[in-house]
Formats: sequence, structure tokens, C-alpha cells
Amino acid sequence: MSQNGTFLLAATTWVFLFGFAPDTWSQEKAEDWFLKGNMLSRQGRFEEAVDAYKKSIGRNPNATVAHFNLALAYKNLNKPKEAAVAFEKTVELEPGNLDARYSLGNVYNHLERWEDAIAQLNIVVHRRQDDAEAHGNLGWAYYNFRKGPPFKYLVIINLRKAIDLFELKNQHEAANSTRKVLDDAMIKFNFNK
Repeated sequence: MSQNGTFLLAATTWVFLFGFAPDTWSQEKAEDWFLKGNMLSRQGRFEEAVDAYKKSIGRNPNATVAHFNLALAYKNLNKPKEAAVAFEKTVELEPGNLDARYSLGNVYNHLERWEDAIAQLNIVVHRRQDDAEAHGNLGWAYYNFRKGPPFKYLVIINLRKAIDLFELKNQHEAANSTRKVLDDAMIKFNFNK
């Protein structure tokens, strides 16, 4: 083998062994960490899942599903602020992801960020008009919104729509819970049934 051939072989071996790898290899590693995060989440080991998803995101920061699953892990750890940040990144990367928008709106409700919840959930109910949970969460956000005039009619409309959709899906417990909020809203806003 010639001196140039030996150098080329040594350089190729060096690159292979010490990390000057193509982007696809780092993405495969990102996928490995993502899959490990999924496995840990299924096992209820959410702290470890968070670490795995963060490692996956570190290797492929544009992987929407890794951000989404990171948010779900935070939500399971009852860390709504961290979940909101991860859901926000998901929506930033994939604005049309209605599951991420719904989840973000739901987390905003828990954080009592009513205006932000309304913004996300409005998008969802306009694109998925048969989404009972989104209508219920939107009605709840409108019900609790305190800046400016109350959205009386939007509270009633969304809560009624949620009840109807829950009933259609035979989700009677959810319908009854939503009905209690609707009854409170009717009294609060002086509406007759």
C-alpha cells in the first residue's frame, strides 16, 4: 500500500472512531434517546424520560415529537411550567399540530393563563369542531377570564357544545362534570336555562 493510501486509511479510521460522523448518525442517536424516553415513560419513570428526551432534543432540536413527549413527561411529573415551555416549542416547530395546541391550552388553564389558553383552544375548536374536551377547556378558560368584559355567551356556547359532544360519545361522567360548570355559569351570568 502506498504512503498516500495508508494516510487515507488512517484518516478514515480516525474519523470513524472519534466522532466526525455524518448528521444521520447523530439523528439515529437522537432516535435512540427518544425511544428510550418512550420506554421510560411507559414504565412511569418520568424523571428519567425527561433526561432521555432532552438528550434526544440536544442531538436533533427540530424533532417535534421529542418536544411533545418531553412536555407530556413534565405534565406527568406535575410540572406545568416546564410542560408549557416544551408544548410551546412543539407548536413553534409545527404550528398545525392540534394535539400540541390542545395540550398547551390545557396546561395554560392549569397555570391560570386564561388568555393564552383561549388563544390555543380557539384554534383547536375551529379546526376540530367535534372535540368535546377542547370545547370544555375553552369554556372553562372563558369562564375564568377576568381581563376586559366577560365572555358570557362564549362560555355558555362552548360548555353546551362540550356537553352535547360528551353525550354523543357516551362520556356521561364528563358531560355531568361540564354540566355543573355550565349551571354555575348560568347562575353567575344571570341566564335562564
